[in-house]
Amino acid sequence: MKFEAVTIKDIAKALGLSTSTVSRALRDSYEISPETKKQVLEYAQKINYRPNPIALSLKEKRSHSIGIVVSEIANNFFSQVINGIESIAYDRGYNVVITQSHESYHRELSNVQYLASRSVDGLLISVSAETQDLQHLQGLHDKGLPIVFFDRVVENIDTHKVTIDNARGAFDATHYLLQHGYQQVAALMNAEYLSITRERLAGYKNALNKNGRSFDPDLVQYCRHGGLDYEEVEQALDQLFSQQKKPDAIFGGSDTLTTNCLRYLKAHNIRMPEDIGLIGFSNIDLSELLSPSLSVVRQPAFEIGKLATSLLLELIESKRPVKTFNTQVLSPSLLIGESSQRIKKAKKL
Repeated sequence: MKFEAVTIKDIAKALGLSTSTVSRALRDSYEISPETKKQVLEYAQKINYRPNPIALSLKEKRSHSIGIVVSEIANNFFSQVINGIESIAYDRGYNVVITQSHESYHRELSNVQYLASRSVDGLLISVSAETQDLQHLQGLHDKGLPIVFFDRVVENIDTHKVTIDNARGAFDATHYLLQHGYQQVAALMNAEYLSITRERLAGYKNALNKNGRSFDPDLVQYCRHGGLDYEEVEQALDQLFSQQKKPDAIFGGSDTLTTNCLRYLKAHNIRMPEDIGLIGFSNIDLSELLSPSLSVVRQPAFEIGKLATSLLLELIESKRPVKTFNTQVLSPSLLIGESSQRIKKAKKL
């Protein structure tokens, strides 16, 4: 049986009133007597009447909803961002529609088109690892749809952006490894063309330079699907460990890459920190309960979600066209666990 929502017509028929009278009563119009208003409101409450959001959006030209596009909700970072988004949106009377790209450009394109067709008031998006063609976003931006980018931002579209100091996070992690005796620090990175990859790679290179090390491109592996494809991560790590100069530490360039790096090390009986050190971007809640505990670069994900939503609602609710935009850069934190505590091997007598 198809579900059919209660409508104004149903209320009017039940009470013997016209639909226009019921509509005015529900809007608390001065044209309707207090007695009729009370009758209508009590009956509407009794049958659990709710205004049709589609009809309201057509009338008000607002849906009071915002669209969200992330790569994967199961990702610790993005789930925490979404919590931050909802903490602001619901308090301001907005519903959120969450979609996942699964690091696919075509999935992202389909999601964005769907959200636009549902007349969302604005869009919050972290682009997928495959996204290079930005026409689907540029087109909506040109038509006036408020868009705010977070995490993986797009430089060429002029709007608000919220990210972290990616270079600083990568620098701090790599510098710590080098300062604590690791010699061959490899980097496992996202797709090369993503903003976060470029920034984190710059921080990695800067740390090498500050510690008197030259950059070795053979110690950097890129994963086009951002770690969602484990076989891709496995191949990248196989490549790193097949070299003559094997890495003795790894910097993980994203939450999913770091998690799958852990999976790989366990599967291949590579011990941390005895055989290799590891620090990676990760917002896993229980990093300290792992054995060994994991050293991480933690992003202020909840704050990113709150700030991005506040900026989007400013665009949505502004009475005049907004022409001045800014990029908000938050600071990551380096949390040291056992996975990067280098163990000095005893000298053979």
